[in-house]
Amino acid sequence: MATPSRDRTTHFPLIERRYGQPVSLWLERLRELDDARYATMMAFLQEEHGFSRAHANTIVMYARGSGSTQRYADVDGYLATLTPTQAATARNILATVQERFPDLDAVVAWNKPMLRRGSDYVFGIAAASDHLLLAPWGEGVLERVAPRLTGLIVNKKTVQIPSDWTVDPALLTEMVTVRLEQLDGRAAV
Repeated sequence: MATPSRDRTTHFPLIERRYGQPVSLWLERLRELDDARYATMMAFLQEEHGFSRAHANTIVMYARGSGSTQRYADVDGYLATLTPTQAATARNILATVQERFPDLDAVVAWNKPMLRRGSDYVFGIAAASDHLLLAPWGEGVLERVAPRLTGLIVNKKTVQIPSDWTVDPALLTEMVTVRLEQLDGRAAV
């Protein structure tokens, strides 16, 4: 499987075909907005010119000086941006999962640390200002492990944990096992 390019300009030909104008025109129009905020630029392209969110984001971020979609070269680069407590907890979580499932590779996707098997995402983690989020992949994973989530804040697809969370290897193992069973076709999705 080919790795998609992180260079925003690789999307320009498709954007030009879809919207019928050269990207240089859209960049010029964004410059005319005179240092507008991100949301204003996005609204301009989406609401006034029918851009999809993804295409608008590509143009706006490029106009704002971001030529690449990738912020971090690797998981350690992401973890280096966290508080020491969050980084230590995140490292422990990732290490615990990888110790139990050594076939999972640590990658950065959507600018967050993810564990995947082949091209299938299995588990991720993200940091907010005062907590971490566990992000098990797969439909119904959180429902399957719900009895183990007592005392934690459960969102639609993530579980909020304290930055200094004591790692629960059994919970992490169950989350990953459910996802792997789904990928192997042994569990209902």
